[in-house]
Amino acid sequence: MATLAGITQRVRNEVGDAPAPFVDTFLGGDELSTYDLSEVNVTEVQAKLVRTDPASSVDLVPDTDYVLSPADGSILLINPDLAPLRHGQTLIVRGRSEGMFSDADLALYVGDAVTQHAYGRVLTTRYRDGHGNIRYDREPVTLENLPGVEEPLLAYLAAIQVLWTLATDASTDIDVTTAEGTFVPRSQRYRQLMEHLDQLQARYNSLAQQLNVGLARIEMFQVRRISKTTNRLVPIFQSREYDDTGKPERLLPQIDGDEYDDESGIPSPLYPGTWG
Repeated sequence: MATLAGITQRVRNEVGDAPAPFVDTFLGGDELSTYDLSEVNVTEVQAKLVRTDPASSVDLVPDTDYVLSPADGSILLINPDLAPLRHGQTLIVRGRSEGMFSDADLALYVGDAVTQHAYGRVLTTRYRDGHGNIRYDREPVTLENLPGVEEPLLAYLAAIQVLWTLATDASTDIDVTTAEGTFVPRSQRYRQLMEHLDQLQARYNSLAQQLNVGLARIEMFQVRRISKTTNRLVPIFQSREYDDTGKPERLLPQIDGDEYDDESGIPSPLYPGTWG
């Protein structure tokens, strides 16, 4: 069974955005209360204050001694007894960086990938109810019941969304040429991202085509018939197995043609349920 944590880890491996631990040390000078950490998107932070005279160390309490800004990667001392950091004191901050994207950011990309990859699909289970009748349970495909063979495809699709975000950021970079003749091809990052995007998209499309999943899968539809006596669409129902004793399930296919709507506001002389 696929999990959000497992797919998120797959996505991090695909885009090379692995989390990393860090340790920052700040020396006091009776001036600063705010310090920038060496990483952004930090989590699992532990702060410790070390004194030299007398020699001691104190573990700081979040929201009491300091406030952490995870996205910016900064720490603010709020305890009046600690801020600003004094001479002879050292602030040691240990933590873990989530990388360029936080787990919450990647969860949004995975959610979009699930919506696209499993759009319009259901899993059908055949069972016998308490009265001995054969029933069919149709459950929409979600992350929890996604077949294991499709987990890599879901990770590819989410990684594509992540790379598009990086490509959008890189699209604003321009090449730099200095008067001394130095040339910095900053736009090369954008070109490389787009090339990798094409390769990753082709890999997803190839595997999705073999499994017949995703938005481009082959689907079977029923042609709707219009009654010659009432000029109305004849209702259609979900196809069922011969031993399915459940109630018929009505289908409501989308009707295109909004561009032909009558905007005159003149009512039509129609009688509901009869002609028209």
